Amino acid sequence: MRGTHGMPSRESSLCLPLTPTLSPGGRGSWHPFALLGIVLAHGMSKTPVIEASDTDDELMARVAGGDAAAFDRLAARHMRRAVALAQRMTGNPSDADEIAQEAFLRVWQHAGRWDGGRASFTTWLYRIVMNLAIDRGRRPGWSPLEEAGDPPDESPDALTRIAERQTAERVNRALAALPDRQRAAVVLFHQEELSLRQAADVLSMGETAFASLLARARSTLKTALSAGDGP
Repeated sequence: MRGTHGMPSRESSLCLPLTPTLSPGGRGSWHPFALLGIVLAHGMSKTPVIEASDTDDELMARVAGGDAAAFDRLAARHMRRAVALAQRMTGNPSDADEIAQEAFLRVWQHAGRWDGGRASFTTWLYRIVMNLAIDRGRRPGWSPLEEAGDPPDESPDALTRIAERQTAERVNRALAALPDRQRAAVVLFHQEELSLRQAADVLSMGETAFASLLARARSTLKTALSAGDGP
């Protein structure tokens, strides 16, 4: 069974073999979605064969050599953050899952291109996720927010919860309306809580340029939210 965009669904991914069959010096017939379905559904692989103390750099060196067990550990370590970042950029959980899967597929396919001397693995991964999320947002007919209705809230503080939800929706709409890189700057710095330098590295910018981008994003958000407070 396949999901949208021709990608394996979570259910079908769980049916794929976790243990790869690798030819010498190659990746063989194993497909990383066999792992990704398990990570997304359960949060970790059922067969932890790499020590948790191994660094991302060490794991990536093994992944570059076709080590599927190292990829298993790396994905289990970073999948949740990749999904969370993608959802903050797109506002759509379904899109976020697909973006995170595609990001790790690219990690597997292009591991040999990663240079730990130029960027940490997390910076490289965030960059991949950001680019995929921005590309997804540019597709015709894409919707940033899911419009599922909420069941009636009969609790005593229902009005407070409704007000909080409405405020969150306003912020999300204003965030979604930002230009791509401004939205990315806000997500990385304020929501992912990266440092100025880390966020700038993800966007391949200098710190001064990133600070200017972030200031413009904040100003745009403030204007949008203030307009919503009017009569």
